[in-house]
Amino acid sequence: MDRRKWGPILGAMLILWLSLGCLATETLTPSSPTVETVTPPDIQVIQVPDDGVLALQSRVEAVYQQVGDAVVNITVISQGLNLWMQPYEQEGSGSGFVYDTAGHIVTNYHVVEGANDILVTFADGTVLEAELVGSDATTDLAVIRVDPAAYPLTPLTLVDTDALRVGQFVVAIGNPFGLQQTVTFGVISSLGRIIESPDGRYIGEAIQTDAAINPGNSGGPLLDLDGRVIGVNAQIVSPSRASAGIGFAIPANTVARVAPALIETGRYPHPWMGVRLVELTPQNIELLREAGMVVPDAGVLIVAVEPGQPAERAGLRGSNMVRGPSGMQLAVGGDIITAVNDRAIASFRELIAYLETETEVGETINVTVMRDGEFLTLPLTLAEKLF
Repeated sequence: MDRRKWGPILGAMLILWLSLGCLATETLTPSSPTVETVTPPDIQVIQVPDDGVLALQSRVEAVYQQVGDAVVNITVISQGLNLWMQPYEQEGSGSGFVYDTAGHIVTNYHVVEGANDILVTFADGTVLEAELVGSDATTDLAVIRVDPAAYPLTPLTLVDTDALRVGQFVVAIGNPFGLQQTVTFGVISSLGRIIESPDGRYIGEAIQTDAAINPGNSGGPLLDLDGRVIGVNAQIVSPSRASAGIGFAIPANTVARVAPALIETGRYPHPWMGVRLVELTPQNIELLREAGMVVPDAGVLIVAVEPGQPAERAGLRGSNMVRGPSGMQLAVGGDIITAVNDRAIASFRELIAYLETETEVGETINVTVMRDGEFLTLPLTLAEKLF
């Protein structure tokens, strides 16, 4: 075919192809959807200004600068036994803080328990020997003493812990894992916790914090943003023994009550009622009711009253042992303590914590009990627990 005839043919094909292409494009392009305009509600966004963050940071820095010299590392040398029951020296460490200008330093009982030698290291590296002045396992507190003439001492101030608030910022300073002068920061997570003490009793009104506390922090101070002591770091809840955001401090009010006694006499007198008690668990309540005893929904049952002790003098009654419906021995017929000084008591730990926190030896308390289905209130004068 003559090439000159191809020109018109190719031109017509090109026009047809372009027309089909444009048609296809228009067909495949979707129409624009109708969009309904919705006005969003007003949302208040809370932003922390940069100057607020810097101010908080400055407060934490100021606390460290203010109290760092008063926080010490405590190294303890004690006697241990190896697998072959041979004696050897072992070393432990913890923290503490300067309590007064007479050389007294507050720490935990469990930090210095069984110590043969105690060394105190200050922030500048100065190391002094210390002696144990007094200790108390029930409150997990101890006081040691260095020569006040050997180092310039700056005591820390204790705060009234009744004024603390959940959410309040706190700073912990100590020596976790032997790393001296470590600062952590957090808030008060809860107040009024009851924690177990080294002797199996209970410490009331403990402070819970999420400030990182690890082994070695024990005995160091928990402080407010004014650098005042609100508690003594004592325990953590963690399967790995490392911080899991749940730490406990012994409140400064307990320190203010116990430390002077430890300095003066080396010991702290604990109030005691002179009774042996058993918890009223749901199972116990059911068994006692099956045995015909009128039992409240909460309280502690007096199993025995110690001869010549406060409870006996106050007229409280212990239980009689009888065979229950299931054949097991039951303590039946004793008084059930439901309140002390109008404070409801639902467990043994609540009773002990209240006595330790709110009362003292020689004080007369009002004990409310249920006896034979009726409530009685009896005055009881607390004595010192000697064993």
